[in-house]
Amino acid sequence: MRIQVKTALLFTLVTAGIILFLSIVVYYFASRFTFNDFHKRLELRARITARIHLDKDESSTAAFQELRQQYLTALPYEQFYILRYDSATKSVSNDPGPKLPWTFYQTIAKSDGRTAYTSVDHVEYAGILYRNKQGGQFLVISSAINVYGEKLIKNLQEALIITFVMGVIVVFTVGLFFSRRVFYPVRNITHQVKDISAHNLHMRLPEVGGGDELTELAQTFNNMLDRLETSFETQNNFVSNASHEFRTPLTTIIGESELALSKFRTEQEYKQTLQVIQHEASKLQHLTKSLLQLAQSGFDGMKQEWGLIRMDELVMNVKHTTDEIEPNNRVKISLHMPDDERQITAQGSDHLLHLALSNIVLNACKYSDNKSVLLSLTYSEKRIMIVVVDEGIGIPAGELKHIFDPFFRATNTNHYEGYGIGLPLTHTILRLHKGDIKVQSSEGKGTTVVVTVPALG
Repeated sequence: MRIQVKTALLFTLVTAGIILFLSIVVYYFASRFTFNDFHKRLELRARITARIHLDKDESSTAAFQELRQQYLTALPYEQFYILRYDSATKSVSNDPGPKLPWTFYQTIAKSDGRTAYTSVDHVEYAGILYRNKQGGQFLVISSAINVYGEKLIKNLQEALIITFVMGVIVVFTVGLFFSRRVFYPVRNITHQVKDISAHNLHMRLPEVGGGDELTELAQTFNNMLDRLETSFETQNNFVSNASHEFRTPLTTIIGESELALSKFRTEQEYKQTLQVIQHEASKLQHLTKSLLQLAQSGFDGMKQEWGLIRMDELVMNVKHTTDEIEPNNRVKISLHMPDDERQITAQGSDHLLHLALSNIVLNACKYSDNKSVLLSLTYSEKRIMIVVVDEGIGIPAGELKHIFDPFFRATNTNHYEGYGIGLPLTHTILRLHKGDIKVQSSEGKGTTVVVTVPALG
């Protein structure tokens, strides 16, 4: 069932419940008012009848008789009963009276002037205990059938039922119409998203102004498409560049092998050929290892060994690794130690973070030709900051946005050996640790890399 139909049904059920409740309330109070009014009429007739028939005052009797004839319209099937009541024996004489339960007579006798009511076979009865001027006690009962009241209540009941049914139908129709209007943009978004595939990821949903949920939904879809398009482009570039990087050393190895096997060579020539093959094979091994690290860094972090890492110790270990790989480096360390060591303690994989920082520091040494490099550690607002500043060749301004793409190398790095995998690997590792990396660079002046990771304290 579509959401628009569910919405219309829910709206109809809520409205139907409200209409039903109001109908019951109207029916209850209308029915109560109708029968209370009829009971008051019966009571009035009973009291007037008692004055007319039981008081011997002829003037009063005549006045009440005239009042009854002029102002009181006869009720349908109206009857009057006057029964003598003996309070000593609690008996009723002057039978036959109306065929009523004995308890009703007892209720009239105990009513002390108040009116008692009962209903038998759609006939309404009102009874009073009346004492005439001579001291006699009588049970005066008036009865009638509430024909007009019952008809009014029946008509009201039919009207309420018809109104309820028609109201539910109208509400459902209107609700379905408006729900279709409301969900039209959603259906439009659905149709447009169905037309988007891997071949036309450049397409975007139109964002209509208004700041409502539908605009937010369109923006979310467009942001997702931006990420997908970027991922597809990165994947295509990765495959293309990886193929190129693998093809170059493989072509060299195959060419050298074929050349060596084409005819007999001297020992020196064979040795030279094997050296070339060894060099290209080493490049393949390094490239394969780098690609494996890049792929593994995107796996679930739970597969790595996670723990608490003192970032000052990590910085010192990175410096030690740099000394082993680049003995002539000029890396200087600056540590700003807080009072609470938790402020420079992070949670993550020591191996991956060491690999990420090593890539940054080694790049700084390589592209600055072992000029001075500053490696500093500080903290700010529950974030640990590691800053690497070099005096190297820098990165052209127009190429900064591509530095995290696999295999991308700046145009001014042709004289330096590399594969363009270090920074993408570092970026992936930091993202895995909920960290961030920002690079500022000026061509010919140097580069500043700022790495931030969450601190425990």
